[in-house]
Amino acid sequence: PRTSPGSTRSASGLVNLEAHDNHLYHETQGLSEKHLVVRRGKPFKFTLMFDNQWHPYTESLVLEVRLGIESIFHFSDEQLSTRDWTAKINPGNMHSESVTIHLCSPVLSPVGVYDLLLHIETAQYRRSYAVGVFVLLCNPWLIHDPVYMSDNDHIQEYIKSDYGVIFMGTNLNICQRPWSFGQYEPGVLEACLKLLQVSPQHFHDKFGDYTHRGDPVYISRVVCAMVNCQDDLGILQGKWQGSCEDGVRPTEWSGSADILQRWVSSNFSPVRYGQCWVFASVLCTVMRVLGIPSRVVTVFNAAHDCNSNGKIEEYYSSTGEKLNMSRDSIWNFHVWVECWMRRPDLSEEFDGWQVVDPTPQEKSAGTYRCGPCSVAAVQHRVLGNAFDTPFICASVDADVERLIVRSGAVVSRKVNKEVVGQLIYTKSIGSDSPENLTQTYKSKKGKRRSLETDRKCREEVGEAGSQTGNFLEVSLKLDGEPIMGESIRVSVTVTNQTSNPRVLMEYLNAQIKEYNSHAQESFWKTQKEVHLNPHDGKEAFLKLQHTIPPSEYESAVAGDDIVNLSVVMEDVGTEERVLDSQEFNLTSPEINIEIEGRDSIQMRSEHTVQVSFTNKFTKALRGAVLTVEGSGLLKGKHEPGEKIEKQVSIMASSPGTKLLMAKFSHSNSPNAVSRTFHKVTVT
Repeated sequence: PRTSPGSTRSASGLVNLEAHDNHLYHETQGLSEKHLVVRRGKPFKFTLMFDNQWHPYTESLVLEVRLGIESIFHFSDEQLSTRDWTAKINPGNMHSESVTIHLCSPVLSPVGVYDLLLHIETAQYRRSYAVGVFVLLCNPWLIHDPVYMSDNDHIQEYIKSDYGVIFMGTNLNICQRPWSFGQYEPGVLEACLKLLQVSPQHFHDKFGDYTHRGDPVYISRVVCAMVNCQDDLGILQGKWQGSCEDGVRPTEWSGSADILQRWVSSNFSPVRYGQCWVFASVLCTVMRVLGIPSRVVTVFNAAHDCNSNGKIEEYYSSTGEKLNMSRDSIWNFHVWVECWMRRPDLSEEFDGWQVVDPTPQEKSAGTYRCGPCSVAAVQHRVLGNAFDTPFICASVDADVERLIVRSGAVVSRKVNKEVVGQLIYTKSIGSDSPENLTQTYKSKKGKRRSLETDRKCREEVGEAGSQTGNFLEVSLKLDGEPIMGESIRVSVTVTNQTSNPRVLMEYLNAQIKEYNSHAQESFWKTQKEVHLNPHDGKEAFLKLQHTIPPSEYESAVAGDDIVNLSVVMEDVGTEERVLDSQEFNLTSPEINIEIEGRDSIQMRSEHTVQVSFTNKFTKALRGAVLTVEGSGLLKGKHEPGEKIEKQVSIMASSPGTKLLMAKFSHSNSPNAVSRTFHKVTVT
C-alpha cells in the first residue's frame, strides 16, 4: 500500500534492536531498560524482519536518523566511516526475509535521543516505518573522540564506576564520605538526557543546541549551569544557612539517583537542598552518564576571591576573635568536578582534566557556572584561558593576609602563602584512599608571584608604622585528634628573638563556623600574662598547654561545624602583636555496621543489618536515637560504656553499589549528630 511521505507506520514487532549485544559491545549495559544506548563513532546493529514487505530488486531502503533535524543517508557497500553517518547490510542478507544492518554515527555526533526511521521507496511511492529510538553518548574508548582515555583502568573508575568517595572536613582532620553516583538506577539516564532538553540553550535555539552537543566543552557548560537552579530549571537549590525543614538537609543525601528522580517527578522543580559536595556529585553523575570521564575533587582551604586581587583578607580582634569584615572567604573544603577532554578551542597543552564547578558562587558569561577550566592552565597561571581560570587560580593559590584590628586601625598584618589549597584530593583508582592532586594545580611561578605580593604587604605595613612581628613568633598546634565528647588539647609555642626578657599577654579564642562561612560568636576564651626569657645564643621559647573540656563546647558545636581557634600574643611594653590560628573539625563517635553475609549481598534477598554505637562519653546519654534508612528508635538512659544496638532488614531491588546510612543523636547535645555510611555491593 502506498503512503504519503509524511505518514509513518510503527515497525513494532518487525525490528530487533539487538539491545543485549549492542550494550555489551558499547559498554553501556545497565544504563537503561527502556532505550538502546550506544556510543558515537562505533557501529551498532539491528535486524529488520520484512515478511515479504520489501522487494530488493525494485525498492530501495533508506534510513533516516533524527535529532531535532533530519539526516538522511542511503545504504553503501563502503566501509563504515567515523566522519559521516553510514550503514551497511550484513553480507549475504540482501535476499533474506530478515536483514541485519550495521549503523555508525560520526565520532563528533551530538549526544541525545535519536529517532530511527526506515523508508522503502521507488520513484513512485514511499512506505515509512518508525524503527525505534536510540540514545547516543560520548565514547571515551574511541581515540578520535575528544573524551578519549587510553587507560582502561581510568575509564572503569571515571565512567563505569557508580561509587565514589568525597573528602570533607579540614586538612587537619580529613573525613571520608562515600557517594553513590547511581548511573545504573532506573530513570537516571533519562533524567540526564532530559536535563539537556530543558536547558535555556535548548529553549532559545534548538538547532544551535543540537549542533553544539557534540562538543564536551559545550556540554559541560550546559550541564554545570543546570545542576544549580539559579538561572534555569536546574536540579538543586542550595542552602547554607537557616532551617531545612521544607526539604532535605544537604548532609542527609548519600547518592545522586534520588535527587535526579525527584527533580524529574516534580516536573523540574529544584530539589531542596544542596551544598558544594552535592552539586559536584550530581554533576559527576550526569557527565559519566553522558560518556565524559569525571571525578569529584576536594580543595581544602579553597579561597573565594570576590574582588579578584589574588588576596584574601582575614581580620582578627586584638584578643584573637575572628571578625566578619571581609567579603572574601576561605572555605575549609570545597568540592568541584574534573572532567577529561581535549580542548581544541585552546591548544593541546591544555588537554586533559578540566575543572567544572556547579556550586553557584560567581557568574560566568552571565550564568552561575564555572569552567571547564584547564588544570594545566591553572598550574602554569595562563590566566587568559577560557573558562574562569583566574577564579580557579585564586581558589587554590591565593595569598592570605591576616590583620589584627584595634579601635578600627590595623595594628599588625602578616601574609601567609601556604594556607590556600593546602591539599587537593580525589578518590584513588580502585581504592577508597585519597590521591593527592595538589601539585597538578600548583606552580613555582605562582609562588614567585606570591612572594612579590608578600614584599609589597611588608612595605605597606612599614609605611603604616605597625610591627611585623620579626622579633616575636607564635605557633598554635592541636595535641592529638579532636574527638567529639573528649577534651580538646592545644599547645601554644611562643619564641623570643631578642636579648631582652618580655612580658606578654596571651589571648586564646575559640569560635564556631560552618565550612563555607565566617566565624560566629566565641564559645570559649582565656587570657593570661606570660613571662618570656631573653634570647642568649639559644632560642628562648615557652610552650603553653590549654584544654577545652566537652562541657565548654558540646552545647555549641554541631556535628558538621568547624572550630576556629586563634591565639594573639601581645608584648605589654612594645605592643607588638603576633597571631596564629587553626581551623579544625571534631571527629564524630563511631557507629558500627555489620551486614549478614558481609558486604556483598544478592539482589531481592533479605539480609539482616546489625547497627551499634558504644557510649564512650564520660556521662550517661539520654534520648538516644539510632536510625538506619529512617527506621529505629531507642529509649531510655544509656550509661558510659554501654553498647546501643539496632537490628534492621534490607533488600536491594537493583544491582550495583549501594550505601546504608546510620545516624546517632542524643538529647545531651542535640546538634552533635554522628553519621556513618556503609558500602554494599549488590549482585
